[in-house]
Amino acid sequence: MLVKVEQIHETGLKLDEPVGLELLGAALSGSEGGQDTGFRAVRPSQLKASLRKVSGGVLLEGRFTVDVTSPCKRCLKDVELSVPVSFTLNLVPESLVRGDDFDDADDEGSMEKKERQQGESGGSFELGDADQEVFDGKTIDLDPILREQLLLALPMNAVCKDDCKGLCPQCGINRNEATCQCDTKPVDPRLAPLKNIKLSN
Repeated sequence: MLVKVEQIHETGLKLDEPVGLELLGAALSGSEGGQDTGFRAVRPSQLKASLRKVSGGVLLEGRFTVDVTSPCKRCLKDVELSVPVSFTLNLVPESLVRGDDFDDADDEGSMEKKERQQGESGGSFELGDADQEVFDGKTIDLDPILREQLLLALPMNAVCKDDCKGLCPQCGINRNEATCQCDTKPVDPRLAPLKNIKLSN
C-alpha cells in the first residue's frame, strides 16, 4: 500500500483501505523474517488513516482492528480476540534527517529556526509525542508500518477466560471440562528425591 507525498494536499489525505489476510498473515507468522507470534488472522481488516504535511515531514495517524485466533496459554483451546491497533507516526524524509545531523553539529541557530517552523506548521500537536520513522521523502510504504504496529499491539498471551483452570499436568485433561483424580499438590523439587528413599526397620 503506497502513498505518494504529492497526493497529500493542504487539507491532508484521508484513507479508508482494506488490509488483506496475506499482509496480516505474513506479519503474524513471521514469514517476513520475524518470529512466529502464535496468532493467526481470522479475516481481513480495514485501515482508516489520515496524513498531513508538518515540518517538512508527514504526520500519519491510523487505526484498524484485527480479529485473531490463538491457543489459550493454559488449556490450549483456540481463543478468538479482536486486537485494536492505533498509532501516530512522524514520518521524516531521509534528507531532512541528514540535514538535522549537520545542523546539530555546526549551526545551533538553524536548529532553533527549525523548531520555530515546527511550532508554526504543527499547530497544537506536539511532534515530540509521535514516534518517528524515516522514509525516502517521496513515497510512503504503509505495509511495513502496519505490520510493525500490529506486532506492537498484540497481547503477550491469550487466555480463553480469566479463571481458566488449564490442563492437568499429569493426565493432560482439560480441567475446565472435566475433573480427574490426579494428585496435583505442588511438590518442592528439592524434596522430590526423598520420595524414593525406602526406610527399613
